[in-house]
Amino acid sequence: MGRFRNLLDMVKEGRVGFQIDEEMVGEHEFEPGFGPPGRHPMVFHVTWGPRRILPWLSPFGDDFLKQPLAGTVTISGLCEQAPCEGTLLLRYFSHKKIRYTFDFRGGETDYHYVGEKVHIMPWNLPVSHTTCFGTVVETESRRLVSRSVLHFRLSTMPAFLGSFRLG
Repeated sequence: MGRFRNLLDMVKEGRVGFQIDEEMVGEHEFEPGFGPPGRHPMVFHVTWGPRRILPWLSPFGDDFLKQPLAGTVTISGLCEQAPCEGTLLLRYFSHKKIRYTFDFRGGETDYHYVGEKVHIMPWNLPVSHTTCFGTVVETESRRLVSRSVLHFRLSTMPAFLGSFRLG
């Protein structure tokens, strides 16, 4: 009972958050003029989670179901294990989607990625939680570089759940 009370006190004081590791794998296609035609591999490995649970759970604050993410992204023809940083927004109730946004560098160019898992409903979770539609744009020019479809592979679910940790 003492450990549980200590954990509750830490949560109230804003000293507890959590992190979890996620991998999304799939393909991307360059827009004309940005790379070779056809579909090419793409993957990102990110760690995400709120630093403080209480603001994350409060629907009245700016941090509601919003958490930082960081990791690496590989986009064939653009970058290889490039560090990335951004935000994951869980917008289950307001927009029925999950949005990943992050910035990364490929060569001498800065890029911005936005990916969304959309149409999240209780009856379609195996599809809506596993498919992410994304775009890559050049940060400075805002020109569209690539479109992607990535998947959370259900076979990675044990590793995903096993990566959960309080912090």
